[in-house]
This record gives sequence, C-alpha cells and structure tokens, in this order.
Amino acid sequence: MARVSTTVKNGICVVKLARPEKLNALDLAMFRGIRDAAKRAAENDVRCVVVHGEGRAFCSGLDVRSTVGSVEELMRKDGATNLVQDVSYLWRRVPAPVIASVHGVCFGGGFQIALGADMRFAHPKTKFSIMEAKWGLVPDMGFSVVLPHILPRDKTKELVMTARVFEAPEARDLGLVTRIEENPLEAALEVAADIAAKSPDASRAAKRLVDAVYDHHRPLWLETYVQRKLLWTWNQLAMTAKSLRLPLVPGFLAPQPAWAQEADDVAQSALEDLLSPTSSEEDIMGTKST
Repeated sequence: MARVSTTVKNGICVVKLARPEKLNALDLAMFRGIRDAAKRAAENDVRCVVVHGEGRAFCSGLDVRSTVGSVEELMRKDGATNLVQDVSYLWRRVPAPVIASVHGVCFGGGFQIALGADMRFAHPKTKFSIMEAKWGLVPDMGFSVVLPHILPRDKTKELVMTARVFEAPEARDLGLVTRIEENPLEAALEVAADIAAKSPDASRAAKRLVDAVYDHHRPLWLETYVQRKLLWTWNQLAMTAKSLRLPLVPGFLAPQPAWAQEADDVAQSALEDLLSPTSSEEDIMGTKST
C-alpha cells in the first residue's frame, strides 16, 4: 500500500500521509512518497494544497529502526537539498499555498514537514516536539530556513536542545500554529476552497512575495554538514541507544571540540558570505577540489 496518497479535485490537492499503523512515521518509502506528492502538487491545475495524516496522528517523526540502513540515500544531495530536507522544503517550493492539518502528535520530522507549509491548522490537543535531540542529532529537514523567522533565538535553542513536548495552545502563542480548530482538516479544506476560488496568479504571487523576504538556501547546506558530523559518533549512538532502551553503550564521551570548532568556523564563514552571489555550495561544504 502506498505510504502517501494524492488526490486533486476542484483545484485542491489533498495529500494524505497513509501509514496510520505507525502513526505515519517516516521511513524511506514515506520520504519518497512525500517528495512525489509535492511534485504533483506543483502542477498548474493545483490552486491550494492540504497535507494531513491518516489515523490518530499527523506524523510521529522518523522511524529510526527502519531508516538505519538508508542514511546515505536520505542524506544524498540533489542540488541545494537532500531527500530528508525535500519532504519539508519542497512545500515551500510548491507555487500554490500549502496548509498542513495536524492532530495527535507532530514530532521531529513530522513537525518539520508541517513547518514547510504556509499555514498550520491544529487540533487543540495536538502535541509537538522538535525530537532530534532524543537521537543525539540536530533537526535537519529545512528547519533552519523556517524556524528562525518564527521564533526568537533563545526559544529556538530551548526547543531544539530539550526536545520537550508542548501542545497546540503554546505552539499558537509561539507563532508555530496558524489556527486551532476542533476539526483542523475540515477547516483547512474550507480555507483551501476559499483560496481556490480566487485568482491562482494572485495566490501564487502572494506566496512568492512573502517568502522572497526570507528565502535563502545556505542554512540547508549547514544542516547537512553538521548532521553528517554527528551521525554514527559514539555520543549519537549512545543517545539513540538510551532512547530505544538498548544496552549498547555505557554513557557519553566529552564533546569533540575539534569538529565543533570546525563547524563554527564554517558557519561563521557562511554568515559572512551570506549575501555573496559568487559563493558556491562547494565553498561552504569544504568539498571544492584544489
């Protein structure tokens, strides 16, 4: 059965995450399905998009057990982004407005998918978390492009570093949720119908206009750089083992200052060069041959 279903009617593209038995957790097939759905949503007959999850949750985040053997494919870059980033960031590239309808849990990668939408409607009991710290990782699905424009720096750090769970009212107060609705899918479809009844040129232009102020691809490269440095290290494996209650390793090692400083240097260099039209991805990632 397909992990993601896509239907288009009256100009509204409805994308459903369809792995309800796993709370729509993200495995390789789900990543591919979301990418393909976003490509369909980008076609000219679509005037608005609604993304929602089947069953008891929007998305519980990464299916860690099933993706262990798929890391290289997930992290392989295609242009400015990799497959992991695509499932969130592609919604920002879809020309039509995108509304995420969330309920149940919206954790980790699921939260980052929702952040890729233009609007987020949530059930009042929806639980959110930027969950990656639980696995000894950083959020790397495009959050660095979206979240800093919504949250203050200190609040972003708190949510990322603690991986704490919070509910829809707090998410709304933080600006992470657009509306709280008892039936978020119904509300999303109503707004989608309203948008679809208006000029598609105006809707698409409005999205481009607002996003143009914020868009910059450089943070996506930095996400990939930092995440690759964390993957398969002792401390990352220790955190994963702790979260899965596996007796894999006894504890954490001291932070590795060498690569941490290297990452800081790369980030600082990127920030200094942020507005330069001549710098390349190879410059930022340190992969340009000499």
